[in-house]
Amino acid sequence: MLLLTVLTVNKRLLMIYLKTEEEIELLRNSNILAAKTLGELAKWIEPGVTTLKLNDLADAYIRDYKGVPGFLNYRGFPKSICTSVNEQVVHGIPNEEPLVEGDIVSIDCGVILNGFHGDMAYTFEIGEVKPEIKNLLRVTKEALYKGIEQAIVGGRIGDIGYAIQRHCEAEGYSVVREMVGHGVGRKLHEDPELPNVGRRGYGSKMKRGMVLAIEPMINFGKKDVVQEKDGWTVRTSDKSVSAHFEHSVAVAKKEAEILSTFKYIEENLSKRAQL
Repeated sequence: MLLLTVLTVNKRLLMIYLKTEEEIELLRNSNILAAKTLGELAKWIEPGVTTLKLNDLADAYIRDYKGVPGFLNYRGFPKSICTSVNEQVVHGIPNEEPLVEGDIVSIDCGVILNGFHGDMAYTFEIGEVKPEIKNLLRVTKEALYKGIEQAIVGGRIGDIGYAIQRHCEAEGYSVVREMVGHGVGRKLHEDPELPNVGRRGYGSKMKRGMVLAIEPMINFGKKDVVQEKDGWTVRTSDKSVSAHFEHSVAVAKKEAEILSTFKYIEENLSKRAQL
């Protein structure tokens, strides 16, 4: 692992760690375990299930495959996954309240395996949701991949945020400013920060070895958010619903390498829909 220090425009010194090819493979393994964990949860997603039940299933699955839940006790967070329902944007704490028909829930999953963090998120539909909410989820997922397209050697961090912001705002949605993506590696949160808004050609230049967690958080209503009294949960200020999708990716020359995957989630959701 090589340390690359970058002095940004606002004079803050960034500590960016460039990963070796071997370390990128270890990060891929961590992210695949996170992906399989969310794939397992997809089997249980339905009205009546509690987010606490989903938390316990995730915790057991990660440990069964020799991983450690990356979020548990991280800066005091009390559970193994984040479950953010409807107007909750991120960092929702699993609880005993059942999910109901028409809800959406973003599940953010972190895994530590062989000393490296996997980090990804997916927003699930609970039963039948309103068409306008389905559209928000579709656009947010599209924005994730548009951001990933910009994670190439020689590009700038601002290119990622610009692509996400442009796509979502063109569809009439708003982009959360306070919460951002980030580098990921031996630590869950590393430099650089990745805002979901930005200007093309601005920000740190991307290099091979950078691994980034790209995670658009997009609101149906206004962009403003507030933090709940629990000290963790962030929700929309107007209580409009919010969507969140996340992949961890390795910057590459022509096309970013997506280290996580939605394959296991979507395969299991598809199987359930056919029953």
